[in-house]
Order: sequence, then structure tokens, then C-alpha cells
Amino acid sequence: MSNKQTNSKKPKAGTEHKNNRYFSQYMANPEKYKRINLAIQGGGAHGAFAWGVIDRLLEDGNIHFEGISGTSAGSMMAVVLAHGLLVGGREGARESLYHFWQDIAKSGALNNPCKQLPWEKFWFGMKMDQSVLYHAFNSFTNWFSPYQWNVNDYNPLKEVLLANVDFALLQQCPFTKLFLSATNVRTGQVKIFKTNEITPEATLASACLPNLFKAVEIDGEYYWDGGYSGNPSLFPFFYHVESNDIVIIHVNPLERPPPPETPAEIFNRINEISFNSALLREFRSIDFIHNLIDKGWIKDEFKDRFKYILLHSISADKALNDLSVASKYSSDWDFLYLLYNRGRAKTDEWLNRHYDKIGKQSSLNLNEKLVKNHHTKTD
Repeated sequence: MSNKQTNSKKPKAGTEHKNNRYFSQYMANPEKYKRINLAIQGGGAHGAFAWGVIDRLLEDGNIHFEGISGTSAGSMMAVVLAHGLLVGGREGARESLYHFWQDIAKSGALNNPCKQLPWEKFWFGMKMDQSVLYHAFNSFTNWFSPYQWNVNDYNPLKEVLLANVDFALLQQCPFTKLFLSATNVRTGQVKIFKTNEITPEATLASACLPNLFKAVEIDGEYYWDGGYSGNPSLFPFFYHVESNDIVIIHVNPLERPPPPETPAEIFNRINEISFNSALLREFRSIDFIHNLIDKGWIKDEFKDRFKYILLHSISADKALNDLSVASKYSSDWDFLYLLYNRGRAKTDEWLNRHYDKIGKQSSLNLNEKLVKNHHTKTD
């Protein structure tokens, strides 16, 4: 795809989907496809990395998404992806995601208070760490809440979503199961919005950063960004889909050596750790179940109640290691397209190494990379 912004026609919302060739081909010969569940982390503009990952998986042609779990920017891509598949198959989904990110860039050019000034882009490239407007806005939101400065609760992302997704049609989607995570402000618990519950408000609730937007009210409850409680949530895949494979798109790096030293580096790492913590807890739960099954600690009559999850990860640890939390606020098209290409390149590498493992074994080793100290005995 070209990195130039275009005005080419988008897939029409409400397009008849009963004869969708993509799903018809899958239903006629499901054994031909690698069936997976996709889990998309949130991360603001860094979500463009996930866009590249998804685009490359769609291009492969042999991977079928049974379920999609998303949080924040990942939720937005989940609904755009599912809607695109519904109205236009694989190519429709690729076009839908492309136009969605174009609209993000166009909207940001008008509404983003954190734009780089021209000379900043010249001197510092795509990095936002030295952006005067970013630091000014960050300081402003430390003093004033959206209940004071965004009294009308304007959210330009709602316009972008409505321009790209027919939510009434999406709610009736019989093919792709969606699970969007939001955080209940009152209880602190994760709320999962399933396919038939997904509205513009539910999607915005999943992406509601409390320093930018008022909490989103749905049925008398108020919600913030899902990253605080599930980024993204994996447990819906334990109960509501058949496939055992989960491919996680890691936008927030799990590892970042050496220890941060500057205030900006420290804040950035705190942000990454906070938005990975819920996912790591789910990893430990999966690892615990794996051990129960592998070591024969579950009675035969109960084994069928436990699902042996096969985990895979397409990670931005190295691909985005040169970026900080500041660039999550960027809406510059060149920057978004750069991350898109990084996501595609990382997925190429992952497919070459791990494609044959889908449906057979995990390519993510929890013991070695994530929970190596979890079972350590102490005196």
C-alpha cells in the first residue's frame, strides 16, 4: 500500500454480507485454514504497529480469525477489522483498516493538541519526547480534568468510528466473535462487551483515558480505558471459542533494559508496566493450568473442562524500543505508516519462524520469558 493519503472509496457500511466469499470459502473447507484468536493490545498511536501485523496476517490468506479481543486502540481495530471482513472479506478488511488510520491522521491534523511543530520534526524526527505542545498539554491535564476543560465531552474518535463502522450490522455478525475490554470505574473490574453489545459508546469506553475524556456511561455504569484491567483480556477465549490458539499483538514492550534514569524514561516505563500487568496475570493463570495438565494433576473425568491454550506473541519489544509514551499521542501520517511497516516486517519474521506451530504448540514460552520466577521455591 502507498503511504500517501488518498480519498479512495471505503467499503460501504451496510453492504449485504450473506454471500461473503471470505466466510463462504472458510465454511466450505475450514481444514484448509489456520484458525486463531487475535488479542490486540492498546497503545494509542503505537497501535499502528498492530495495524501492520493484522494487515500481513490478512495478506497471508490462510489464517482465519475466530475471535478478536481488543483494548483501547486495539478495540477500535477489532471492530474495524470485523466489520471489514463482514462487508468485504480480507481485502475489505485491509482497506477498512487503511482508511481508519487515514481518518485518524486527518482528524488529528485538526484536533490533536500534541502535534509536533515543523522544526521539531526536522530536528528530532518522529520522536515526540521534545515536543513543546505535548509537554504543555501533559502539564495542563495534570492540573485540569476533562470535567473542567472538555465539558461537552467532545471525542473526535467517535466521528472516525461512525465513518468507518456500521455498528447495527456489526452486532449481527455471525462470523467473528468480538470481546472488547473496559474498566468499570466503580468496581475496578474488567467489563467485556461481546459482539451483540458493541456500540460506539462501548468502543469509546474501552479507549477512555481519564485524563482526556469523561468516563463513558453505559447502562448506569461508568467506564475507563480497558488497559487498566485487561490489555487485552484473554479469558473470553477460554469459554466462547473453539480454537485453542491465541496470537497476542504486544504493543507495550514487556522488557526494556537498562533501568530508566530520566523522569521521561521513568514515566514511560511505569506506563508500560501498568498496561501490561493485567495481561501478565492472565499469563500466570494459563501457565498454572498448563502445569496441572502436563503433570497429570487433574483427574481424567475433569480434564475436558480445561482448555489447553496455545500462546503466540507478535511483539513490539524491539520494533518500538526507540519510542516512548509521548509518541502514543502522535497522529502524524508518516509516523503511523512507519509503525505499520514495522508491524508488517515483524509479522513476516514471525510467520517464517512459527507459522507451522499454529494449532500444534505454543510459540511463546511462558516459563522462559514471562514467569521464570513464578515457581521458584523459597526456604
